[in-house]
Amino acid sequence: MTDATGDRPGKNAPRGAKGPDELRRQIAETRTRLGVTVEELAAKADVRARARTRAADLRDKAGAMTVQLRSTAAQAGHTVHDRATKAGHTVQRAGHTVQERAGEAAHTARRRASHTGRELTDRASGAQDAVHDTARQAGGRIEQRAPRPVRAAVHAGRRHPGLVAGCAAGLAAYGAWRILRHPR
Repeated sequence: MTDATGDRPGKNAPRGAKGPDELRRQIAETRTRLGVTVEELAAKADVRARARTRAADLRDKAGAMTVQLRSTAAQAGHTVHDRATKAGHTVQRAGHTVQERAGEAAHTARRRASHTGRELTDRASGAQDAVHDTARQAGGRIEQRAPRPVRAAVHAGRRHPGLVAGCAAGLAAYGAWRILRHPR
């Protein structure tokens, strides 16, 4: 074929078929390409399916993050518990050592140490209660503002030893949710 001037074949001019079989093959090839193109356009136009896919991806990410946060909170709780137990044993061993060395001459000193120990225990208990209440209040505030999945993480954290770790998990889950909801 020639272009509009009739001098030479055009750039986009279709190639001529060399017979009916060649023409059928070209038609089948064109239909296949057209079908693929129509399917691609239909997939791009299906906004609802794309939104469902995106939502499913985000749910999967949130689920994985929740599992990771729960695991991290549990590990933090165990770490705090282990450290507190070790510190308690250390204090107890130190008390026995002092008691063994003091003898009868240190009776007064032991009485003072016992009194001081009770005061420290009372103060530590008060401090623990204050931290516990502050953590509970912070967890409650976060829980009120957080979406339902984050609230579930906070409740799970509360069931583990160490409320602080549970609240930390809730806070971390809330932060993760905020990041997923409002990416920069």
